[in-house]
Amino acid sequence: MASAGLAATSAVAETLAVAPPARTEVPVELPAVTVSADSGGQAPTEMLDTYTIKKSGSASRLSLSPRETPQAMSVATHARMADFKQDSINDVLAGINGVTVEKVETNRTYYTARGFDITNFQFDGVGVPMTYGLQYGDIDSAMFDRVEVVRGANGLTSSTGNPSATVNFIRKRPTEDFQASAGVTLGSWDTKRLDVDVSGPLNEAGTVSGRMVAAHEDGHSYLDRYQPSKNVFYGVVDARLSDVSLLTLGFSQQKTHGKGAMWGALPLSYGDGAATHYDVGASTSADWSYLDTTEQRAFAEFSRQLGGGWQWKSTLGYNRFTSDSALFYVYGKPDKTTGGGLYAYPSLYDSVNSEAFFDSNLTGRYRLGGREHELNAGVALSRSSLDDVSHYGQGIGTELFGSQAFDGSFARPAFDARVDGSSYTDKRKTVYAASRLNLSDGVKLLVGANYTQAESTGYSYGASHRLDQSAASPYAGLVVDISDNLSVYASHAGIFNPQTKTDASGATLAAARGKSDELGVKGEFFQRKLNASLSVFRVEQNNIAEQAGYVGAQAYYRGIDAKSQGVEFELAGELARNWQASFGIVSQRINGDGGEAVRLYVPRTQLRASTTYRLPQLERLKLGASLNYQSSTRYKDAAMASQGGYAVLNLMASYDVDKHLTLSANLNNVTNRKYLSSVYWEQAYYAAPANGSVSVKWKY
Repeated sequence: MASAGLAATSAVAETLAVAPPARTEVPVELPAVTVSADSGGQAPTEMLDTYTIKKSGSASRLSLSPRETPQAMSVATHARMADFKQDSINDVLAGINGVTVEKVETNRTYYTARGFDITNFQFDGVGVPMTYGLQYGDIDSAMFDRVEVVRGANGLTSSTGNPSATVNFIRKRPTEDFQASAGVTLGSWDTKRLDVDVSGPLNEAGTVSGRMVAAHEDGHSYLDRYQPSKNVFYGVVDARLSDVSLLTLGFSQQKTHGKGAMWGALPLSYGDGAATHYDVGASTSADWSYLDTTEQRAFAEFSRQLGGGWQWKSTLGYNRFTSDSALFYVYGKPDKTTGGGLYAYPSLYDSVNSEAFFDSNLTGRYRLGGREHELNAGVALSRSSLDDVSHYGQGIGTELFGSQAFDGSFARPAFDARVDGSSYTDKRKTVYAASRLNLSDGVKLLVGANYTQAESTGYSYGASHRLDQSAASPYAGLVVDISDNLSVYASHAGIFNPQTKTDASGATLAAARGKSDELGVKGEFFQRKLNASLSVFRVEQNNIAEQAGYVGAQAYYRGIDAKSQGVEFELAGELARNWQASFGIVSQRINGDGGEAVRLYVPRTQLRASTTYRLPQLERLKLGASLNYQSSTRYKDAAMASQGGYAVLNLMASYDVDKHLTLSANLNNVTNRKYLSSVYWEQAYYAAPANGSVSVKWKY
């Protein structure tokens, strides 16, 4: 289920609104793996040295190859995540074609694709939109086999047809044979990490198997006063109740401690409009600042083969996200003459966000007109509630002079100035269906729709959170084979996104609506070890909430129209023996009602590339590099916040001492490029400078 809480809560965002402004020849014994019902037909990638997949259900819940899928899609396989030490989801998504990771603060992140925020997230193909709009904390990647991203509107597998992308996190599952691994990583700023992964049968008959994944990471940071740490646990059990029935139970928990966490970031312009400049480690946190989060996810899956090629699968889950923090926000613009111009805004913040969800569907094949076709149909229900409270500190509005805003010296105040908060409940009900019609041997038509009813009750920081909106989102995708290796495709999807933002009068904005169209060509080569795609897209979305001003200290919003269009190219997989690569480039335009450029914080051009190669003379040695480039960006006005185009180069090397032991080293931002992590807001902080790590991994 994607998570309204992949993230956690809008309340923190609302709080800000309240503020003023190998393939390898090394012999390896590969244990057998269980392909469970959630995998979309794709075998786990953890035992495959590959940068692509052969099957996916992320776009339609039907098991289709990338070539058969009438939308652009990308995947971060286990090998790619391991090669470049992408231990967090932010690192993973930063390497995905067309995706921008907007790290607005140390512990809060937005994601965009095709010019719009990504709010649809899934776990094992089941999900609801992230109604709060941002990721709270930095999810660890230890528990995931791979991450699949389908770009464009995806109403077939999500309850709304958001036109950006859908991110599907595929969790690791138990293996039929015993396997175990442990790894130790030492990195820059005294960072230390320990990983453990154990899997195998739990009874003599092998009908019950389990897996346990755990990770611990802590250290300092290049940012002043920031000391992040996290503990991760994931446990899952598969029980084969019969030859045709499988029950899976799982639980995960991630506890994150962010000592010295930032709320807001650095002011990027002086009062006279000139750009500010800081050291790369500059921070506005206070010595007493912290942000602690706990994310828990529990799920139960039941799948049963019904015969005749039909399967029934149901998933029941419960997620709970809590946060506890004491934070220091700095607002205003520094004054060159007086040394002041910046003001204090301390706050205590606590929240509890819980959500329950249920998804049940049937998948199978049927005959019509002398041909066999595929069908998936089901229902999805979710209920999410949020309760949070902000205790604002004495000293709000105190002017800060000299280095007071950046040296952490602001004394911890009494947090009794005033109290505000949220208490609301979101409910969603969805009915969906999709059928892949086999019109001829080389022509397939994927049609479907979902109908979603969204309801909300409650309040958030003095504003109503009431919502009652519903609509159907249609989908159609045509794939035509033009050769044994190439296909052309076209797809169309309707867009329906319920919104809870309010206008200046306090009225809730109507749902955002629109359409998404895509046209492209796809190819698969070298026995389907290499996938390629070229696509053009056009998205129209009307009434998107955009902040328009304040009534007192409360932000209000207006609906704007925006159009995004562009071209994407991607190549992923095996280019030659022992040579894996992923390369993607996106060029796009995003315009408003009058043709003016909007959402300027989204880069118009992006390039994502990564590659690894095993030397023919020494196949135990793997060398690799990755490059991320994006064009210039700016917040609404370049004088308020801007970032020129930049490229970040990363290098890796690993050596298989034997089939049990691997040594590796990674260097990130090797050119020491200084750049802002995001200009999504008019405040920002700098991304990490040059850094590195060394690792030792043992596997049984």
